[in-house]
Amino acid sequence: MSYSKSYSYPRPLYSIALAVGVLALFLIIASIMLVSYPLGSTLHGYLLGPDRYMNTDSIILNANQTKILPSSLDRSQDTNEDIVIKEPSSDFDVPTNSVDSAGAATDGVMVKGDASTLGVPNITLVSELKDMSSPSSFDRSKKIGTESSEASKKHDSRSCDLYSGKWIYDAAGPLYTNNTCPVITQMQNCQGNGRPDKDYENWRWKPEYCDLPRFDARKFLELMRGKTLAFVGDSVARNQMESMLCILWQVEAPKNRGNRRMQKWYFRSTSTTIVRIWSSWLVHKTSEHFEPVPDNVVKVHLDLPDEDFMEFLPKFDVVVLSSGHWFAKQSAYILNGTLVGGQLWWPKTAGKMQIKNIDAFAVSVESCLTAIASHPDFKGLAIVRTYSPDHYEGGAWNTGGSCTGKTKPATTVVTNEFTDMMHEKQVTSFAHAVEKIGASSKLRLMDITKPFGHRHDGHPGPYRSPDPNKVTKRGPNGEPPPQDCLHWCMPGPVDTWNEILLEIIRREFEDN
Repeated sequence: MSYSKSYSYPRPLYSIALAVGVLALFLIIASIMLVSYPLGSTLHGYLLGPDRYMNTDSIILNANQTKILPSSLDRSQDTNEDIVIKEPSSDFDVPTNSVDSAGAATDGVMVKGDASTLGVPNITLVSELKDMSSPSSFDRSKKIGTESSEASKKHDSRSCDLYSGKWIYDAAGPLYTNNTCPVITQMQNCQGNGRPDKDYENWRWKPEYCDLPRFDARKFLELMRGKTLAFVGDSVARNQMESMLCILWQVEAPKNRGNRRMQKWYFRSTSTTIVRIWSSWLVHKTSEHFEPVPDNVVKVHLDLPDEDFMEFLPKFDVVVLSSGHWFAKQSAYILNGTLVGGQLWWPKTAGKMQIKNIDAFAVSVESCLTAIASHPDFKGLAIVRTYSPDHYEGGAWNTGGSCTGKTKPATTVVTNEFTDMMHEKQVTSFAHAVEKIGASSKLRLMDITKPFGHRHDGHPGPYRSPDPNKVTKRGPNGEPPPQDCLHWCMPGPVDTWNEILLEIIRREFEDN
């Protein structure tokens, strides 16, 4: 028994020595393998794949997008700039499906790059703005890096040009309908008069470098708290005023406080007043006898502002001026007490005409604006809404001109020499008036003429009345039906004028 116990203790020591030797051998072999085949590269290849960053860039686009991408993401050329998929270059964009219209889906993007580029640049989608239902939906288009100057324009809304851009389709539709506004003049109630198409209500203006939000009625009323906005001018001024009332009516029904001299609507929640005063020329006109002008010809004094609105000017905080179309009507022009010209009238005995209607319009604009801006008691803002283009094609309003059948914005505007000259004269006269007044000028220009040259679809055309027997088609010899290609359907493009107007007012008043 004692013999066997003397040999029991050395066996565990032998086992331990053997285990240590095996472990040492394993560590030596493992070290050699790690030096030859780094574990990190093996895992990197397994997790990311052998060509994860080696292939040429590829991006999946939808049909209406273009791409600007480098062929490889070379780290030596990496400037940390975002890659930009630019907007479609077409003038107008119409949604092709419900996803485009709602703007709810994001296009799929797949990016591959060089293995040496561990920080992959961001991908920025710049898609057409299909959904305009809220102001936030406009904050989608950004350009950075080498286009930093354009980016600063985009984000500086106070200096952004509101009149350079394009028309885009808005599936959200108008801010009101012809059934939700009780103040639409019947001739502009296109749907109520039976117009069969409605897409003309859905096009919105998109400035190139900034956003023009949908009209926010509550914001407008707050900005105009305790203030008065006056629309002064011709029937197109009435058109814009009614558009403004229709939009505001959706949040508050105003009180009618007007009289024979002016229309006046009062919004009690903010003590805001909307006014309209008729002034067809914006300067003094009379039917009084003036030799040798016949008594039935209106005499227009080009150098005297119209007292019909100047009397009330100090009470207005914002004045929107509209004129020009009445200079196509029969009239005589008087300057400094002298007969100098006329339209559709001129006696042979008066000698050579000194001023024709376009130049007479220029004089009237400068006279009116100078008088407004220099008025000692007017502390408000005067906004000149430029000449509203008509779209009589193939003739004038009384010589067979027509806009029948126009259902979408024009991609190319047919040049209208008269409109172009009237616009040029108006802008030049505005500049002269500002120059006279200097830095303290209270004048602003709302230059809608060129953008709205595309909107030949926005007029009533033959749908001027609810008469079920009215003629709406061309005759057997191609003659057009009686129609209105001057005023604007409501709702319609005219509502955009008030969105621009709100932006002008915001820039002036929001920080004051």
